[in-house]
Amino acid sequence: MQLFTRVLQNQYHDSVVLMLAARELKQLPQVADAAYMMGTAANKDLLQQGSLLDASAEAARANDLIIAVRVVDGSPDILDQAQKLLSQHHPPITSEAGTSDTLRGVMRAHPDANIAVISVAGAYAAREAREALVGGLHVLLFSDNVSLADELALKRLAVQHGLLLMGPGAGTAILNGVGFGFANQVPRGPVGIVSAAGTGLQEVSTLLAKHGLGLSQAVGTGGRDLSQAVGGLMFFSAMDALAADPPTELIILISKPPDADIAQKLLVKAGEIKKPVVVCLLGADAPPSLPANVHFTRTLEECALRAHAIYTKSTADIAQIAACEDGALRQAAAALAAARSPLRKYIRALYSGGTLCYESQVIWQGTLPDPVYSNAPLDKKFKLTDANQSQGHTAVDLGEEEFTVGRPHPMIDNELRITRMAQEAADPQAAVILLDVVLGYGAHSDPAGELSKAIGKLRAEYPEVIWICSVTGTEGDPQVLSKSVNILKEAGVIVCGSNAQAARLAASLVQEGDTPHD
Repeated sequence: MQLFTRVLQNQYHDSVVLMLAARELKQLPQVADAAYMMGTAANKDLLQQGSLLDASAEAARANDLIIAVRVVDGSPDILDQAQKLLSQHHPPITSEAGTSDTLRGVMRAHPDANIAVISVAGAYAAREAREALVGGLHVLLFSDNVSLADELALKRLAVQHGLLLMGPGAGTAILNGVGFGFANQVPRGPVGIVSAAGTGLQEVSTLLAKHGLGLSQAVGTGGRDLSQAVGGLMFFSAMDALAADPPTELIILISKPPDADIAQKLLVKAGEIKKPVVVCLLGADAPPSLPANVHFTRTLEECALRAHAIYTKSTADIAQIAACEDGALRQAAAALAAARSPLRKYIRALYSGGTLCYESQVIWQGTLPDPVYSNAPLDKKFKLTDANQSQGHTAVDLGEEEFTVGRPHPMIDNELRITRMAQEAADPQAAVILLDVVLGYGAHSDPAGELSKAIGKLRAEYPEVIWICSVTGTEGDPQVLSKSVNILKEAGVIVCGSNAQAARLAASLVQEGDTPHD
Protein backbone atom coordinates (compact mmCIF):
# COMPACT_ATOMS: atom_id res chain seq x y z
CA MET A 1 0.00 0.00 0.00
CA GLN A 2 1.18 3.52 -0.81
CA LEU A 3 -0.26 6.86 0.31
CA PHE A 4 -0.17 9.88 -1.99
CA THR A 5 -1.35 13.32 -0.91
CA ARG A 6 -1.71 16.73 -2.50
CA VAL A 7 -2.56 20.00 -0.76
CA LEU A 8 -4.39 22.65 -2.79
CA GLN A 9 -3.89 25.95 -1.04
CA ASN A 10 -6.81 28.29 -0.39
CA GLN A 11 -9.33 26.13 -2.21
CA TYR A 12 -12.88 25.62 -0.98
CA HIS A 13 -15.31 23.18 -2.55
CA ASP A 14 -18.86 22.36 -1.55
CA SER A 15 -18.98 19.29 0.69
CA VAL A 16 -21.34 17.49 -1.68
CA VAL A 17 -18.84 17.95 -4.50
CA LEU A 18 -16.10 16.47 -2.31
CA MET A 19 -18.29 13.51 -1.41
CA LEU A 20 -19.19 12.74 -5.04
CA ALA A 21 -15.58 12.96 -6.19
CA ALA A 22 -14.39 10.72 -3.33
CA ARG A 23 -17.02 8.09 -4.09
CA GLU A 24 -16.04 7.95 -7.76
CA LEU A 25 -12.33 7.84 -6.93
CA LYS A 26 -12.83 4.91 -4.52
CA GLN A 27 -14.42 2.88 -7.32
CA LEU A 28 -11.10 2.70 -9.19
CA PRO A 29 -9.61 -0.79 -8.74
CA GLN A 30 -6.21 0.45 -7.59
CA VAL A 31 -7.67 2.75 -4.91
CA ALA A 32 -8.02 1.27 -1.40
CA ASP A 33 -9.23 4.48 0.22
CA ALA A 34 -9.42 8.18 -0.55
CA ALA A 35 -10.57 11.47 0.93
CA TYR A 36 -10.97 15.10 -0.04
CA MET A 37 -10.98 17.22 3.12
CA MET A 38 -10.29 20.76 4.25
CA GLY A 39 -7.22 20.97 6.44
CA THR A 40 -8.95 21.54 9.77
CA ALA A 41 -7.74 19.90 12.98
CA ALA A 42 -10.88 17.72 13.18
CA ASN A 43 -10.45 16.55 9.60
CA LYS A 44 -6.79 15.75 10.18
CA ASP A 45 -7.84 13.56 13.10
CA LEU A 46 -10.23 11.72 10.78
CA LEU A 47 -7.52 11.30 8.16
CA GLN A 48 -5.19 9.98 10.85
CA GLN A 49 -7.80 7.42 11.93
CA GLY A 50 -8.11 6.28 8.32
CA SER A 51 -4.32 6.09 7.83
CA LEU A 52 -4.58 8.87 5.24
CA LEU A 53 -2.46 11.54 6.96
CA ASP A 54 1.17 12.22 6.13
CA ALA A 55 3.51 15.13 6.80
CA SER A 56 2.33 17.25 3.87
CA ALA A 57 -1.33 16.86 4.89
CA GLU A 58 -0.43 17.57 8.50
CA ALA A 59 1.06 20.90 7.40
CA ALA A 60 -2.11 21.99 5.57
CA ARG A 61 -4.06 24.97 6.87
CA ALA A 62 -7.79 25.12 7.52
CA ASN A 63 -8.42 26.87 4.17
CA ASP A 64 -6.43 24.28 2.21
CA LEU A 65 -7.94 21.23 0.54
CA ILE A 66 -6.22 17.89 1.19
CA ILE A 67 -6.48 15.13 -1.40
CA ALA A 68 -5.34 11.83 0.08
CA VAL A 69 -5.31 8.55 -1.84
CA ARG A 70 -4.12 5.17 -0.62
CA VAL A 71 -3.48 2.76 -3.48
CA VAL A 72 -2.82 -0.96 -3.68
CA ASP A 73 -0.61 -0.48 -6.71
CA GLY A 74 -0.04 2.80 -8.47
CA SER A 75 1.89 6.01 -8.86
CA PRO A 76 1.54 9.67 -7.86
CA ASP A 77 -0.30 10.17 -11.15
CA ILE A 78 -3.43 9.07 -9.29
CA LEU A 79 -3.48 12.57 -7.74
CA ASP A 80 -3.89 14.14 -11.18
CA GLN A 81 -6.85 11.86 -11.78
CA ALA A 82 -8.27 12.76 -8.35
CA GLN A 83 -8.00 16.47 -9.10
CA LYS A 84 -9.64 15.97 -12.49
CA LEU A 85 -12.57 14.17 -10.85
CA LEU A 86 -12.97 17.10 -8.49
CA SER A 87 -13.26 19.57 -11.37
CA GLN A 88 -15.76 17.32 -13.17
CA HIS A 89 -18.08 17.44 -10.16
CA HIS A 90 -17.89 21.21 -9.85
CA PRO A 91 -19.87 22.61 -12.82
CA PRO A 92 -20.46 26.36 -13.19
CA ILE A 93 -23.75 27.93 -12.12
CA THR A 94 -26.05 27.99 -15.09
CA SER A 95 -29.38 29.56 -15.85
CA GLU A 96 -31.71 29.98 -18.76
CA ALA A 97 -30.08 33.32 -19.40
CA GLY A 98 -26.59 31.83 -19.58
CA THR A 99 -23.74 31.07 -17.22
CA SER A 100 -22.75 33.07 -14.16
CA ASP A 101 -20.38 32.47 -11.28
CA THR A 102 -21.64 35.35 -9.12
CA LEU A 103 -24.80 35.93 -7.12
CA ARG A 104 -25.25 39.31 -8.77
CA GLY A 105 -25.20 37.69 -12.19
CA VAL A 106 -27.82 35.14 -11.20
CA MET A 107 -30.02 37.89 -9.73
CA ARG A 108 -29.84 39.83 -12.99
CA ALA A 109 -30.71 36.70 -14.95
CA HIS A 110 -33.71 35.96 -12.68
CA PRO A 111 -35.33 39.28 -11.72
CA ASP A 112 -38.48 37.50 -10.48
CA ALA A 113 -36.63 35.41 -7.88
CA ASN A 114 -37.43 36.32 -4.28
CA ILE A 115 -35.22 33.98 -2.22
CA ALA A 116 -31.54 33.03 -2.27
CA VAL A 117 -30.12 29.83 -0.76
CA ILE A 118 -26.52 30.38 0.28
CA SER A 119 -24.20 27.47 1.07
CA VAL A 120 -20.59 28.59 0.82
CA ALA A 121 -17.75 28.63 3.33
CA GLY A 122 -18.62 30.65 6.41
CA ALA A 123 -15.86 33.16 5.71
CA TYR A 124 -17.65 34.25 2.52
CA ALA A 125 -21.28 33.54 3.40
CA ALA A 126 -22.06 36.84 5.15
CA ARG A 127 -20.92 38.87 2.14
CA GLU A 128 -23.14 36.92 -0.22
CA ALA A 129 -26.11 37.08 2.16
CA ARG A 130 -25.74 40.85 2.48
CA GLU A 131 -25.75 41.25 -1.29
CA ALA A 132 -28.90 39.13 -1.58
CA LEU A 133 -30.71 41.14 1.09
CA VAL A 134 -29.75 44.45 -0.49
CA GLY A 135 -31.08 43.03 -3.76
CA GLY A 136 -34.46 42.41 -2.13
CA LEU A 137 -34.21 38.64 -1.66
CA HIS A 138 -35.15 36.58 1.36
CA VAL A 139 -32.18 34.43 2.37
CA LEU A 140 -31.82 30.87 3.60
CA LEU A 141 -28.26 30.94 4.93
CA PHE A 142 -27.39 27.24 5.07
CA SER A 143 -23.73 27.96 5.81
CA ASP A 144 -22.38 27.65 9.33
CA ASN A 145 -19.17 29.13 10.78
CA VAL A 146 -20.65 32.62 10.33
CA SER A 147 -19.69 35.01 13.13
CA LEU A 148 -22.23 36.22 15.66
CA ALA A 149 -21.48 39.82 14.68
CA ASP A 150 -22.26 39.07 11.03
CA GLU A 151 -25.46 37.24 11.95
CA LEU A 152 -26.69 40.18 14.02
CA ALA A 153 -25.86 42.68 11.27
CA LEU A 154 -27.56 40.58 8.60
CA LYS A 155 -30.72 40.07 10.63
CA ARG A 156 -30.98 43.76 11.43
CA LEU A 157 -30.65 44.48 7.72
CA ALA A 158 -33.33 41.89 6.93
CA VAL A 159 -35.76 43.38 9.44
CA GLN A 160 -35.18 46.86 8.00
CA HIS A 161 -36.09 45.58 4.54
CA GLY A 162 -39.00 43.40 5.66
CA LEU A 163 -37.16 40.24 4.64
CA LEU A 164 -36.33 36.87 6.18
CA LEU A 165 -32.73 35.99 6.98
CA MET A 166 -33.00 32.32 7.92
CA GLY A 167 -29.75 31.13 9.47
CA PRO A 168 -26.83 30.87 9.64
CA GLY A 169 -26.95 27.12 9.87
CA ALA A 170 -30.62 27.09 8.85
CA GLY A 171 -31.10 23.62 7.47
CA THR A 172 -34.81 23.64 6.71
CA ALA A 173 -37.66 25.87 5.55
CA ILE A 174 -40.92 25.29 3.68
CA LEU A 175 -42.36 28.42 2.08
CA ASN A 176 -45.55 28.35 0.02
CA GLY A 177 -45.21 24.60 -0.33
CA VAL A 178 -41.60 24.73 -1.56
CA GLY A 179 -38.97 23.02 0.57
CA PHE A 180 -35.50 24.48 1.10
CA GLY A 181 -32.46 22.73 2.52
CA PHE A 182 -33.31 19.47 4.27
CA ALA A 183 -37.08 19.62 3.81
CA ASN A 184 -39.67 16.88 3.66
CA GLN A 185 -42.61 16.54 1.29
CA VAL A 186 -45.46 17.41 3.64
CA PRO A 187 -49.02 18.38 2.64
CA ARG A 188 -50.27 21.95 2.65
CA GLY A 189 -52.43 22.71 5.65
CA PRO A 190 -53.29 24.99 8.56
CA VAL A 191 -50.16 24.77 10.72
CA GLY A 192 -47.36 27.34 10.62
CA ILE A 193 -44.00 26.61 12.24
CA VAL A 194 -41.18 28.85 13.42
CA SER A 195 -38.15 26.86 14.51
CA ALA A 196 -34.65 27.58 15.75
CA ALA A 197 -33.94 23.86 15.30
CA GLY A 198 -33.75 22.35 11.81
CA THR A 199 -34.36 18.68 12.46
CA GLY A 200 -36.86 19.71 15.11
CA LEU A 201 -38.87 21.33 12.34
CA GLN A 202 -38.54 18.18 10.23
CA GLU A 203 -39.53 15.82 13.04
CA VAL A 204 -42.62 17.82 14.04
CA SER A 205 -43.77 18.48 10.48
CA THR A 206 -43.48 14.80 9.49
CA LEU A 207 -45.24 13.63 12.66
CA LEU A 208 -48.04 16.07 11.85
CA ALA A 209 -48.17 14.67 8.30
CA LYS A 210 -48.60 11.14 9.71
CA HIS A 211 -51.68 12.44 11.52
CA GLY A 212 -53.03 14.14 8.41
CA LEU A 213 -52.07 17.74 9.25
CA GLY A 214 -50.18 19.87 6.75
CA LEU A 215 -48.23 23.11 6.84
CA SER A 216 -48.95 26.62 5.65
CA GLN A 217 -45.38 27.86 6.17
CA ALA A 218 -42.31 26.71 8.08
CA VAL A 219 -39.48 29.13 8.85
CA GLY A 220 -36.12 27.99 10.20
CA THR A 221 -34.23 30.80 11.93
CA GLY A 222 -30.89 29.24 12.84
CA GLY A 223 -29.94 27.98 16.28
CA ARG A 224 -28.55 31.24 17.68
CA ASP A 225 -31.56 33.42 16.90
CA LEU A 226 -33.09 33.18 20.38
CA SER A 227 -29.80 33.89 22.13
CA GLN A 228 -29.50 37.05 24.21
CA ALA A 229 -27.09 38.48 21.64
CA VAL A 230 -29.43 38.13 18.64
CA GLY A 231 -32.60 38.69 20.64
CA GLY A 232 -34.96 36.61 18.52
CA LEU A 233 -34.91 39.11 15.65
CA MET A 234 -35.94 36.60 13.00
CA PHE A 235 -38.00 34.36 15.28
CA PHE A 236 -40.26 37.23 16.30
CA SER A 237 -40.48 38.56 12.73
CA ALA A 238 -41.62 35.12 11.54
CA MET A 239 -44.18 34.95 14.36
CA ASP A 240 -45.62 38.28 13.18
CA ALA A 241 -45.79 36.98 9.62
CA LEU A 242 -47.66 33.80 10.63
CA ALA A 243 -50.00 35.73 12.92
CA ALA A 244 -51.03 37.83 9.91
CA ASP A 245 -51.21 34.89 7.49
CA PRO A 246 -54.88 33.86 6.87
CA PRO A 247 -54.15 30.20 5.90
CA THR A 248 -52.26 29.69 9.18
CA GLU A 249 -54.76 28.63 11.84
CA LEU A 250 -52.36 27.23 14.44
CA ILE A 251 -48.74 28.17 15.16
CA ILE A 252 -45.94 25.97 16.49
CA LEU A 253 -42.75 27.43 17.98
CA ILE A 254 -39.72 25.15 18.41
CA SER A 255 -36.37 25.75 20.10
CA LYS A 256 -33.88 24.42 22.55
CA PRO A 257 -34.32 26.38 25.81
CA PRO A 258 -33.36 29.98 25.03
CA ASP A 259 -32.08 32.69 27.32
CA ALA A 260 -34.58 33.18 30.18
CA ASP A 261 -35.41 36.78 29.23
CA ILE A 262 -35.91 35.83 25.59
CA ALA A 263 -38.09 32.87 26.60
CA GLN A 264 -40.32 35.19 28.62
CA LYS A 265 -40.61 37.62 25.70
CA LEU A 266 -41.47 34.71 23.40
CA LEU A 267 -44.30 33.54 25.67
CA VAL A 268 -45.66 37.06 26.03
CA LYS A 269 -45.60 37.58 22.28
CA ALA A 270 -47.23 34.19 21.69
CA GLY A 271 -50.02 35.22 24.05
CA GLU A 272 -50.74 38.28 21.93
CA ILE A 273 -51.45 36.17 18.84
CA LYS A 274 -55.13 35.58 18.12
CA LYS A 275 -54.53 31.93 17.23
CA PRO A 276 -53.64 28.83 19.26
CA VAL A 277 -49.89 28.52 19.77
CA VAL A 278 -47.99 25.36 20.76
CA VAL A 279 -44.57 26.13 22.22
CA CYS A 280 -41.91 23.42 22.35
CA LEU A 281 -38.86 24.44 24.38
CA LEU A 282 -37.04 21.13 24.57
CA GLY A 283 -36.61 19.98 28.13
CA ALA A 284 -37.53 23.31 29.71
CA ASP A 285 -39.78 23.49 32.74
CA ALA A 286 -43.29 24.72 32.04
CA PRO A 287 -43.93 28.25 33.34
CA PRO A 288 -46.34 28.54 36.28
CA SER A 289 -48.95 30.28 34.11
CA LEU A 290 -49.59 30.69 30.42
CA PRO A 291 -51.89 32.78 28.25
CA ALA A 292 -55.09 30.92 27.36
CA ASN A 293 -54.03 30.37 23.72
CA VAL A 294 -50.53 29.06 24.53
CA HIS A 295 -49.78 25.37 25.13
CA PHE A 296 -46.37 24.30 26.47
CA THR A 297 -44.57 21.05 25.51
CA ARG A 298 -41.13 19.58 26.29
CA THR A 299 -40.49 17.15 23.40
CA LEU A 300 -40.99 17.21 19.64
CA GLU A 301 -43.32 14.22 19.82
CA GLU A 302 -45.48 15.86 22.48
CA CYS A 303 -45.52 19.06 20.42
CA ALA A 304 -46.91 17.33 17.32
CA LEU A 305 -49.46 15.30 19.29
CA ARG A 306 -50.63 18.38 21.19
CA ALA A 307 -51.01 20.43 18.02
CA HIS A 308 -53.04 17.67 16.40
CA ALA A 309 -55.27 17.36 19.48
CA ILE A 310 -55.89 21.12 19.62
CA TYR A 311 -56.72 21.40 15.93
CA THR A 312 -59.01 18.36 15.89
CA LYS A 313 -60.46 19.22 19.34
CA SER A 314 -59.52 15.71 20.51
CA THR A 315 -59.73 14.87 24.22
CA ALA A 316 -57.54 11.75 23.96
CA ASP A 317 -54.77 11.38 26.54
CA ILE A 318 -51.54 12.06 24.65
CA ALA A 319 -49.34 10.36 27.24
CA GLN A 320 -51.52 7.25 27.14
CA ILE A 321 -51.30 7.06 23.34
CA ALA A 322 -47.51 7.16 23.50
CA ALA A 323 -47.39 4.60 26.35
CA CYS A 324 -49.46 2.07 24.37
CA GLU A 325 -47.16 2.33 21.36
CA ASP A 326 -44.08 2.03 23.60
CA GLY A 327 -45.47 -1.10 25.25
CA ALA A 328 -45.86 -2.93 21.96
CA LEU A 329 -42.29 -2.12 20.94
CA ARG A 330 -40.83 -3.14 24.30
CA GLN A 331 -42.57 -6.48 24.09
CA ALA A 332 -41.11 -7.06 20.62
CA ALA A 333 -37.63 -6.17 21.88
CA ALA A 334 -37.78 -8.28 25.06
CA ALA A 335 -36.04 -11.32 23.55
CA LEU A 336 -33.19 -9.22 22.23
CA ALA A 337 -32.68 -7.54 25.58
CA ALA A 338 -32.71 -10.86 27.44
CA ALA A 339 -29.96 -12.25 25.21
CA ARG A 340 -27.47 -9.45 25.67
CA SER A 341 -24.35 -9.82 27.79
CA PRO A 342 -24.42 -8.09 31.20
CA LEU A 343 -21.25 -6.30 30.14
CA ARG A 344 -23.13 -4.62 27.34
CA LYS A 345 -25.00 -1.94 29.27
CA TYR A 346 -24.65 1.39 27.47
CA ILE A 347 -26.53 3.30 24.78
CA ARG A 348 -24.47 4.65 21.91
CA ALA A 349 -26.56 7.09 19.88
CA LEU A 350 -25.20 8.45 16.59
CA TYR A 351 -27.28 11.33 15.26
CA SER A 352 -27.35 13.23 12.00
CA GLY A 353 -29.94 15.64 13.48
CA GLY A 354 -28.77 17.84 16.33
CA THR A 355 -32.24 18.54 17.69
CA LEU A 356 -33.02 14.83 17.78
CA CYS A 357 -29.82 14.29 19.75
CA TYR A 358 -30.95 16.96 22.18
CA GLU A 359 -34.49 15.56 22.52
CA SER A 360 -33.16 12.11 23.38
CA GLN A 361 -30.94 13.56 26.08
CA VAL A 362 -33.94 15.37 27.55
CA ILE A 363 -35.79 12.03 27.75
CA TRP A 364 -32.82 10.15 29.19
CA GLN A 365 -32.21 12.82 31.80
CA GLY A 366 -35.35 11.68 33.55
CA THR A 367 -35.10 7.92 32.92
CA LEU A 368 -31.45 6.81 33.05
CA PRO A 369 -29.67 6.68 36.42
CA ASP A 370 -26.29 7.33 34.78
CA PRO A 371 -25.31 10.51 32.92
CA VAL A 372 -25.32 10.75 29.13
CA TYR A 373 -22.15 12.15 27.61
CA SER A 374 -22.21 14.11 24.36
CA ASN A 375 -20.33 16.54 22.19
CA ALA A 376 -23.51 18.64 22.50
CA PRO A 377 -24.64 17.90 26.08
CA LEU A 378 -27.50 19.37 28.05
CA ASP A 379 -25.04 20.05 30.88
CA LYS A 380 -21.49 21.09 30.01
CA LYS A 381 -20.06 18.86 32.74
CA PHE A 382 -21.06 15.86 30.60
CA LYS A 383 -19.25 17.04 27.47
CA LEU A 384 -17.14 14.35 25.85
CA THR A 385 -13.42 14.88 26.31
CA ASP A 386 -12.96 13.54 22.79
CA ALA A 387 -15.98 13.57 20.45
CA ASN A 388 -14.46 10.62 18.59
CA GLN A 389 -14.52 8.37 21.69
CA SER A 390 -17.65 7.37 23.60
CA GLN A 391 -17.85 6.92 27.35
CA GLY A 392 -20.75 5.37 29.22
CA HIS A 393 -24.07 6.35 27.67
CA THR A 394 -23.14 8.58 24.74
CA ALA A 395 -25.12 10.65 22.25
CA VAL A 396 -23.08 12.11 19.41
CA ASP A 397 -24.32 14.87 17.13
CA LEU A 398 -22.40 14.17 13.92
CA GLY A 399 -23.80 17.38 12.43
CA GLU A 400 -21.79 19.56 14.81
CA GLU A 401 -19.19 21.84 13.23
CA GLU A 402 -16.30 19.73 14.52
CA PHE A 403 -17.45 16.98 12.13
CA THR A 404 -18.80 19.02 9.19
CA VAL A 405 -16.03 21.51 8.40
CA GLY A 406 -14.82 20.33 5.00
CA ARG A 407 -17.06 17.27 5.08
CA PRO A 408 -20.60 16.60 3.84
CA HIS A 409 -23.34 16.81 6.46
CA PRO A 410 -24.22 13.34 7.85
CA MET A 411 -27.70 13.64 6.34
CA ILE A 412 -25.95 13.61 2.97
CA ASP A 413 -23.06 11.25 3.55
CA ASN A 414 -23.19 8.20 5.85
CA GLU A 415 -19.48 7.37 5.66
CA LEU A 416 -18.47 8.90 8.98
CA ARG A 417 -21.46 7.41 10.79
CA ILE A 418 -20.85 3.94 9.37
CA THR A 419 -17.25 4.11 10.57
CA ARG A 420 -18.45 5.15 14.02
CA MET A 421 -21.10 2.39 14.03
CA ALA A 422 -18.38 -0.22 13.60
CA GLN A 423 -16.35 1.39 16.38
CA GLU A 424 -19.30 1.31 18.79
CA ALA A 425 -20.38 -2.24 17.92
CA ALA A 426 -16.85 -3.43 18.67
CA ASP A 427 -16.97 -1.87 22.14
CA PRO A 428 -17.88 -4.73 24.54
CA GLN A 429 -19.84 -2.26 26.72
CA ALA A 430 -22.20 -1.10 23.95
CA ALA A 431 -25.68 -2.61 24.33
CA VAL A 432 -27.80 -0.45 22.03
CA ILE A 433 -26.80 1.52 18.97
CA LEU A 434 -29.41 4.15 18.23
CA LEU A 435 -29.67 6.00 14.92
CA ASP A 436 -31.86 8.63 13.37
CA VAL A 437 -32.63 8.26 9.66
CA VAL A 438 -33.74 11.53 8.10
CA LEU A 439 -35.40 11.47 4.69
CA GLY A 440 -36.37 14.32 2.40
CA TYR A 441 -34.99 16.62 -0.24
CA GLY A 442 -31.30 17.38 0.11
CA ALA A 443 -30.70 14.23 2.17
CA HIS A 444 -28.97 11.04 1.04
CA SER A 445 -30.90 9.33 -1.77
CA ASP A 446 -31.17 6.03 0.15
CA PRO A 447 -29.91 6.37 3.74
CA ALA A 448 -31.85 3.33 4.96
CA GLY A 449 -30.35 1.15 2.25
CA GLU A 450 -26.77 2.22 2.84
CA LEU A 451 -27.03 2.04 6.63
CA SER A 452 -28.79 -1.35 6.48
CA LYS A 453 -25.96 -2.92 4.50
CA ALA A 454 -23.48 -1.83 7.14
CA ILE A 455 -25.77 -2.94 9.98
CA GLY A 456 -26.20 -6.38 8.40
CA LYS A 457 -22.44 -6.95 8.43
CA LEU A 458 -22.07 -5.66 11.99
CA ARG A 459 -24.96 -7.77 13.30
CA ALA A 460 -23.27 -10.87 11.92
CA GLU A 461 -20.07 -9.97 13.79
CA TYR A 462 -21.66 -8.60 16.96
CA PRO A 463 -25.06 -10.35 17.34
CA GLU A 464 -25.62 -9.13 20.92
CA VAL A 465 -25.86 -5.48 19.91
CA ILE A 466 -29.42 -4.15 19.65
CA TRP A 467 -30.08 -1.71 16.81
CA ILE A 468 -32.84 0.90 17.16
CA CYS A 469 -33.75 3.79 14.90
CA SER A 470 -36.46 6.27 14.05
CA VAL A 471 -37.20 7.52 10.55
CA THR A 472 -38.09 11.17 10.02
CA GLY A 473 -39.95 11.40 6.72
CA THR A 474 -43.16 10.99 4.74
CA GLU A 475 -44.54 8.80 1.98
CA GLY A 476 -44.08 11.73 -0.39
CA ASP A 477 -40.34 11.99 0.20
CA PRO A 478 -38.06 10.74 -2.60
CA GLN A 479 -36.82 7.91 -0.35
CA VAL A 480 -40.42 6.92 0.65
CA LEU A 481 -41.04 6.44 4.38
CA SER A 482 -42.60 2.95 4.24
CA LYS A 483 -39.89 1.65 1.91
CA SER A 484 -37.13 2.95 4.18
CA VAL A 485 -38.78 1.48 7.28
CA ASN A 486 -39.10 -1.95 5.64
CA ILE A 487 -35.46 -1.95 4.52
CA LEU A 488 -34.31 -1.25 8.07
CA LYS A 489 -36.61 -3.86 9.59
CA GLU A 490 -35.32 -6.48 7.16
CA ALA A 491 -31.81 -5.71 8.40
CA GLY A 492 -32.89 -6.49 11.97
CA VAL A 493 -33.39 -2.93 13.19
CA ILE A 494 -36.19 -2.04 15.60
CA VAL A 495 -37.85 0.93 13.90
CA CYS A 496 -39.78 3.38 16.08
CA GLY A 497 -42.47 5.84 15.11
CA SER A 498 -40.67 8.87 16.51
CA ASN A 499 -37.27 9.85 17.85
CA ALA A 500 -38.73 10.22 21.34
CA GLN A 501 -40.12 6.70 21.18
CA ALA A 502 -36.72 5.34 20.08
CA ALA A 503 -35.05 7.11 23.01
CA ARG A 504 -37.55 5.68 25.51
CA LEU A 505 -37.17 2.17 24.11
CA ALA A 506 -33.37 2.35 24.26
CA ALA A 507 -33.54 3.47 27.89
CA SER A 508 -35.88 0.62 28.81
CA LEU A 509 -33.54 -1.96 27.28
CA VAL A 510 -30.45 -0.92 29.25
CA GLN A 511 -32.01 -0.50 32.67
CA GLU A 512 -29.95 -2.64 35.02
CA GLY A 513 -31.86 -5.70 36.09
CA ASP A 514 -34.95 -4.59 34.21
CA THR A 515 -36.51 -6.99 31.76
CA PRO A 516 -38.71 -5.19 29.21
CA HIS A 517 -42.35 -5.82 29.84
CA ASP A 518 -45.68 -4.81 28.41
